[in-house]
Amino acid sequence: MDDAAPRWPDRPLLTNPVAIFCLSGTLMSPNTSSSCPKNPASLSGTWTISPEGRLGNQMGQYATLLALAQLNGLQAFILPDMHAALAPVFRITLPVLAPEVDSHTPWRKLQLHDWMSEEYAHLKNPLLKLTGFPCSWTFFHHLWEQIRSEFTLHDHLREKAQDFLRQLRLPDTGILPGTFVGVHVRRGDYLEVMPQRWKGVVGDGVYLQQAMDWFRARHEAPVFVVTSNGMGWYRENINTSQGDVIFAGDGQEESPEKDFALLTQCNHTIMTIGTFGFWAAYLAGGDTVYLANFTLPDSNFLRIFKPEAAFLPEWVGINADLSPLQKLRRSLFGIA
Repeated sequence: MDDAAPRWPDRPLLTNPVAIFCLSGTLMSPNTSSSCPKNPASLSGTWTISPEGRLGNQMGQYATLLALAQLNGLQAFILPDMHAALAPVFRITLPVLAPEVDSHTPWRKLQLHDWMSEEYAHLKNPLLKLTGFPCSWTFFHHLWEQIRSEFTLHDHLREKAQDFLRQLRLPDTGILPGTFVGVHVRRGDYLEVMPQRWKGVVGDGVYLQQAMDWFRARHEAPVFVVTSNGMGWYRENINTSQGDVIFAGDGQEESPEKDFALLTQCNHTIMTIGTFGFWAAYLAGGDTVYLANFTLPDSNFLRIFKPEAAFLPEWVGINADLSPLQKLRRSLFGIA
């Protein structure tokens, strides 16, 4: 339910350190969330961002544009394609830039890497078009309440998701569950992209079982609400004998809003990889378990992806099983 194209396209390999800023440009600690100054009183200029990818990618682009524009005292606009992707799902408020204005504006373009850096706090060009696939909390976490407001679901989506959850019952007692854990399993194109391009893996059955057991040990009678673009695989590879796993999503990548709404209305989240799972966890709040260390140490992916900038410090990582990749490497190089 993320992008059909790879989430992380080819781009320059960057190693800039991660920085976390308030609107004033003051360095923050990773756990700071509410001590930042208010938005600038007046904004000028015109900033936008190139909309690329599907729902999760464009949410990251929207949130990053909003945060960086406020940080630098500039006015943010979105392009019509981004409005078309996000407005049917969320109550977004950024104004839309007319196509003719976009085409006639002498933009300076800036490709972003996927974490906040100090230079991004000092971008004073009044006509700036951002590009890239940013989706790091280090850009926008200090605006948590504002981001949550921007990504408020429309009533009909929220109500439909809540109606579904209200109908669920515990198998032994028939009572309403007290804890809902949303589970997003990203498969699809990542089954080829991760091992072939990034020397990485996707979440397997062992990881998902460990993640569910983590919640079972900490919450009384949780119910796991599963969405995936590989639901058939999930049904065949996950132990459902405890009766607490519900296959809820429809896995339709062209219309992901139903699955996304379900995940955000749960109390907690299990995610594998991808921006769709990140945003579901970020907006749901509660506890989040994520797949950690899912590439080999020499993967170039680690040059464009910083785990400390991708996953909130309070989230819980469970290491991926890299043995299939290691076994493949040994067979290719004839290593016993």
